[in-house]
Amino acid sequence: MPYKNVRWEFGIWDLEFPFLSYFSPLFYHNIPTGIWSRRCGMEFGIWDLEFGIKLFMKPEDFNEDDRIIQDKLKQKSWNEIRTNDSWAIFKIMSEFVNGYETMGRIGPCVSIFGSARTKPDNHFYQLAEKIAFKISKAGYGVITGGGPGIMEAGNKGAHFGGGTSVGLNIELPFEQHFNPYIDRDKNLNFDYFFVRKVMFVKYSQGFVVMPGGFGTLDEMFEAITLIQTKKIAKFPIILVGSEYWAGLIDWIKTVLIEKYANASPEDLNLFKIVDTEDEVVEALDKFYKKYDLSPNF
Repeated sequence: MPYKNVRWEFGIWDLEFPFLSYFSPLFYHNIPTGIWSRRCGMEFGIWDLEFGIKLFMKPEDFNEDDRIIQDKLKQKSWNEIRTNDSWAIFKIMSEFVNGYETMGRIGPCVSIFGSARTKPDNHFYQLAEKIAFKISKAGYGVITGGGPGIMEAGNKGAHFGGGTSVGLNIELPFEQHFNPYIDRDKNLNFDYFFVRKVMFVKYSQGFVVMPGGFGTLDEMFEAITLIQTKKIAKFPIILVGSEYWAGLIDWIKTVLIEKYANASPEDLNLFKIVDTEDEVVEALDKFYKKYDLSPNF
């Protein structure tokens, strides 16, 4: 049962003298690095504000996902940050090089985005599969985030449609695992979201955006922003599911544009809303009757 009257704290145990020597985030920055590395351990806890009892949680009490997240978020010294950042540059470069090497050979592709949580019996899973199948038959490959849900549906449709099936998987401590419908030589793994997004934007001739969550919105608005600011040339951004997207579009119109003038009315032309697989293929064909198929930058 969740605690109603609690506040979180963490504690640092002095391993030479068995008492909790520092226990408030306010004092954390005063701990000398040498002392921390030589003799301090860490502990997490919550205070019950009604009874004044501190309930400690040691790192071993966390589940595996919590431990991974806590390890990534643990405090680092400035020296550690400088060292880690220097080596991270090589990792970032390797992801760009590997991505460019692979993606530069795939030919014209369309990216399909949507929720990883969508189940195979869901209408939008089945629709994404049909869209990918038709896209493949029209001569496009399909790129997805490589995971389950809508991503799996996209790769599945491309696989059975005989088209190129690409997966740009992201390493996460939860939820994400690659699906079995990706071409074996086109299954890429990334640690960095921003590198992965470059691959989507650079090598996609269109974005098909199915219902999804924050990740889907992030990828969609990244492309819209790059087109709006003319950092890349315009390409089709197709939102599938008029009922699903209606609330967001209404907010953009009435609040973002009309009330606060933080966007222009013509920005609504940066994307198109459809409901069927035939409308998706029609939108792509209509656009590329005027423009060449090529990488976006």
